[in-house]
Amino acid sequence: MLQERRLNSKGEQYVVGPTGTPLTLKDLPPSNTDRWVIRRKAEVVAAVRGGLLSLDDALATYRLTAEEFLAWQKAIDKWGMQGLRTTRIQTYRS
Repeated sequence: MLQERRLNSKGEQYVVGPTGTPLTLKDLPPSNTDRWVIRRKAEVVAAVRGGLLSLDDALATYRLTAEEFLAWQKAIDKWGMQGLRTTRIQTYRS
């Protein structure tokens, strides 16, 4: 489900992030991210869905497995951003 290409006033491509604000490549979490909070996971999913970042690039940049990324995507689709909470994983997994 790719969105149309959007450019901000600086000519940078962006997608609408999980909080409703524009998200550019420079706004994504750093590649050395070890602590994956809900917002960061949702930003990476939004970037891939919006075509800002390819799935292969996301997996390589963030050292994720395809299964991990797809689990994030499925959780967002089913329960919204709250589905990404690791402390409530048993509640959301079914």
